[in-house]
Amino acid sequence: MDSKEITIKQAQQQIDAWIRTVGVRYFNELTNLGILMEEVGELSRLMVRQYGEQSFKESDKGKQLSDELADVLWVLLCIANQTGVDMTEALQKNMDKKTKRDAERHLANEKLNLDVPLKE
Repeated sequence: MDSKEITIKQAQQQIDAWIRTVGVRYFNELTNLGILMEEVGELSRLMVRQYGEQSFKESDKGKQLSDELADVLWVLLCIANQTGVDMTEALQKNMDKKTKRDAERHLANEKLNLDVPLKE
């Protein structure tokens, strides 16, 4: 593993250590939920400008998609830490659930099949 790469578990641990030292303490869970919504909004704003049809504004300059995604992940991992969720385990269980549930679903979706013209 590259020295810059970290596991989800390591990220949760590093964020917890940062919060308890630099950040002093966690914001409460509802405050962090509000912060998560704000960060998702900032990500959305950038995405609709970068990939959608809205034009950039002066206040959008210098914003990076990678930074906005990292902000969302940071707060999400804070909430996981606060609520005792091991995100490595949770993500694996979620992936297993989706794989089992959707084993045939997406293959049968004509909207995803590039060989089939989309209905207009």
